[in-house]
Amino acid sequence: MTTTEGVLTGFTVAVTAERRRDEMTALLQRRGARVFTASALTIVPLADDDALRAATEACIGLAPDLVIATTGFGFRGWIEAAEGWGLGERLREVLGQARILARGPKPCGAIRAAGLTEEWAARTEASAEILEKLLAEGIAGHRIVVQEHGEPQTGFVAALRAAGAAVAEVPVYRWVPPPDTAPVRRLGELITAGQIDAVTFTSAPAVKSFFRLTGDAVLASLRSGPLVACVGPVTAAPLIERGVPVVMPERFRLGALIKTVSDELPKRAVRLRVAGGILEVRGHAVLIDDEPRTLAPAAMAILGALAARPGAVVAKEQLIAALPRGNDGHAVDVAVARLRTALGSGKHIETVIKRGYRLRVDEPA
Repeated sequence: MTTTEGVLTGFTVAVTAERRRDEMTALLQRRGARVFTASALTIVPLADDDALRAATEACIGLAPDLVIATTGFGFRGWIEAAEGWGLGERLREVLGQARILARGPKPCGAIRAAGLTEEWAARTEASAEILEKLLAEGIAGHRIVVQEHGEPQTGFVAALRAAGAAVAEVPVYRWVPPPDTAPVRRLGELITAGQIDAVTFTSAPAVKSFFRLTGDAVLASLRSGPLVACVGPVTAAPLIERGVPVVMPERFRLGALIKTVSDELPKRAVRLRVAGGILEVRGHAVLIDDEPRTLAPAAMAILGALAARPGAVVAKEQLIAALPRGNDGHAVDVAVARLRTALGSGKHIETVIKRGYRLRVDEPA
């Protein structure tokens, strides 16, 4: 067994990406997570995109002095789409005569795969670093092509034009709302209900689309509920602007994002020494001496309420309020009975007559 296997057992992680969704899901499941997928955006196929073809022809006609490549996926797709239209050779010729700047190392790989060479790459992988460099060297009268990455680079392009450059934008891939918005709306409901332990985002457009499709109640839950993990600062910006705390890896890569979730989420578990063993409360499961026990939502809600006040008596009225659908004292008794069965023993939970229930806590683990 590898050190990562089981590290996310008992947690539910949401994946909002469309591209590389299956890869992310597999990586999370390999670590024991239960995964809920809900793509917040879908990509317009490049070969079918008339706007991209028109922009490609305009780029060839412009003969730019400078080309800015923002993503490896987008730059590679642009070359492939041009090949399909019979424009590949002409496009590479034009790009080969221009200075090419890359927004980080990933575009560099795609540039070189096309037989081209970048002049410079932004260390921070941010458009702001590219802009700072160009403004410092002066670009008045330059013809610049900007390869976009999912949505218009409005502020960036405006700053280039204000500095005197003629700018053509190439929408290499465009995001549109998913054809079926039900999964995203369902994800919003699960977040509000406290059923999601972590949400991952891999693009700023996906964040914005997610909020358009869900609403303020979900925003409030994200501010104080699940772990929100982003692949990098550009993706995180719309969340931070809305007051949502985020975590992100030092290296802005998919594998690093999964590792960040794997490192941070277990820290949120409640670990207690109960009835001579270690009890660890996670999102939809409990670990007893590292052995996972999956619980029904009502039983999980009861355990969570008891673990929030370890060793203290929790009144039935408080436990009723903790149940997913409320109900009455009898529902609490049934849930406690099922919880004891799932835990494999009645020794973990003590009944305090006419008062409620409590965890038999020895000491903090």
